[in-house]
Amino acid sequence: MAAQGEAGGKDEVKTQFATREGTYKLMTLSEYSRPTRVPYNGQTKDTPVRVSFIPMHGSQDPTAKNVTEDKICFNVGKELYVYQYKGVRKAADLTKPVDKRMYKGTQPTCHDFNQFSAKPDSILLLVGFSAGQVQLIDPLRRDNSKIFNDDRTIDKTKVTCIKWIPASSNHFLVSHASGQMYVYDEDLQCGPAPPHYQLFKSGDAFSVFTCKTKSSRNPMYRWVVGDGSINEFAFSPCSNYLAVVSQDGFMRVFNYNSMELLGSMKSYFGGLLCVCWSPDGKYIVCGGEDDLITVWSFHEKRVVCRGRGHKSWVNQVAFDPYTTSYDVDSLPDFCGSDDDFGQGTSVRNSSLLQETLRGSARSNTSKGSGRSFPDRTSHTSGGPSIVCYRFGSVSQDTQLCLWDLTEDILRQPFGRHRTSTIISQTSLPPGVTATTTTPNSISSTKNNSVASQNHTSKEHSTADGTAHTHQHNSSSSASSGVMHKFATLALGDRKKEDHDKKDHKRNFSLGSRSGDKVPLLKSGTNKSMDDAIRLMGTLSCPRMEDVPLLEPLVCKKVAQERLTSLVFREECLVTACMEGYVYTWARPGKVGLTRQHMLASPPLMPAGGSTML
Repeated sequence: MAAQGEAGGKDEVKTQFATREGTYKLMTLSEYSRPTRVPYNGQTKDTPVRVSFIPMHGSQDPTAKNVTEDKICFNVGKELYVYQYKGVRKAADLTKPVDKRMYKGTQPTCHDFNQFSAKPDSILLLVGFSAGQVQLIDPLRRDNSKIFNDDRTIDKTKVTCIKWIPASSNHFLVSHASGQMYVYDEDLQCGPAPPHYQLFKSGDAFSVFTCKTKSSRNPMYRWVVGDGSINEFAFSPCSNYLAVVSQDGFMRVFNYNSMELLGSMKSYFGGLLCVCWSPDGKYIVCGGEDDLITVWSFHEKRVVCRGRGHKSWVNQVAFDPYTTSYDVDSLPDFCGSDDDFGQGTSVRNSSLLQETLRGSARSNTSKGSGRSFPDRTSHTSGGPSIVCYRFGSVSQDTQLCLWDLTEDILRQPFGRHRTSTIISQTSLPPGVTATTTTPNSISSTKNNSVASQNHTSKEHSTADGTAHTHQHNSSSSASSGVMHKFATLALGDRKKEDHDKKDHKRNFSLGSRSGDKVPLLKSGTNKSMDDAIRLMGTLSCPRMEDVPLLEPLVCKKVAQERLTSLVFREECLVTACMEGYVYTWARPGKVGLTRQHMLASPPLMPAGGSTML
């Protein structure tokens, strides 16, 4: 990474950036990557680098003995690494991985640690692959390994997301580029023959099947959701609800236990690539191929605002629970109530989460980190709750954006013609407030939005790095085409074609040049077009002028290559890019590298295992 500071040029890679709570600094000695430091190139760069953590709940005192340090896992090309994560306390030692695996014929695409069964001498890690297989490994016990869908009879397409189901210690959910999700039990085997399914439940644009066998076997359930690839899914903090984003541009929210569709949201155009729940389960943030951040209210079932700051596809979004501001005395009921949804919530999980967040809020206030906002607390009939949400996003434009979502934004009614672009009050200098724009500036804002949408709708790179037009398959091309036309109607006249090309060339996507075609499960082209027409201007897909437009608190170029991962931790935030570098950004006041830890280890390739799938 180029060593450029905050004062450098706009296109220079930053090593620090300032926020209202202080300055975040890049810890160069806490950088994780391949031990050889030689980045992958060519075809292997098409697989996004993902990052997974597991806290081991050890002592945080670096001088203490028998410290059980957290573990970090990341994939680079055909390789998978697990390291002791030393955070901002010590320099990373790339010569001593906990586990290193190199695969032949397939690439790791995603992974997830089992947070429930972790022990000092055993942790379970799920790994999904580009050819469709799923592997269960124990990095601390290398002889312990299982492979699911080994012969690819269940699904032959790429694994796009994999997670342990929060309410269970041995069940996990896997999504594929085919548009299907499968529920597995780690203790069950996959059958020798292709599974036969019978319909269990169905609804609007989704169906759930069970495996038709005399004895239980994997997969236990098969979900078919929408048209095209399922790009990511996320469980709510209370573990009762599941948000799924797909290439058809929809975000759908299910009650996972009852398998019922509770609500949905449509992107402005193109597919949705990432999704995340707020810490209290009230809001869902999505990002995707429209370059926008969209905030959807779980309780109101509507889009409450959009965020504009990126110039290319948004690859990852995440809430920051450590900077989100809470009223300590009265936290909200997580994921709604029985009266709201007629469904019981997990009292155990909700109580545990509320207690955790109370402790975090007390810690934030007592440490004087600037994370509490007593002057902005609102007391409603339901009691005070969260004052300000902080979330982040990373994109293929190599930019990291931090956003503050405050009550003055969330309370704005739907359908009121927007008269201003909202900049978070906390990001402005003292005494300066967001101004109301004139009609001319409104038109300018619209035209800028159109320009942003235009360059996105031309040529882009997919979530796994593929560059092509939106007409790569019948479903996504039809949906994108309709949304493209309606975007024109919603935002105003488009600029001249030569200006469009010039604008797109300036803000080109950083994708590579290979293809990854996804077979459609069903012919839903006409339905996708109908949905696009039906939803435009509604609560699920409002026009740009009907909801607040949020500007980022911070928008900085922090890498040379496309950013693919973002994780918030108590002492830092972690980003990863397609080159295979995992960066640690120390929070204000958390820089903890001492002199005896400042010796960087030589970049030697350690001995590691090789696995063929």
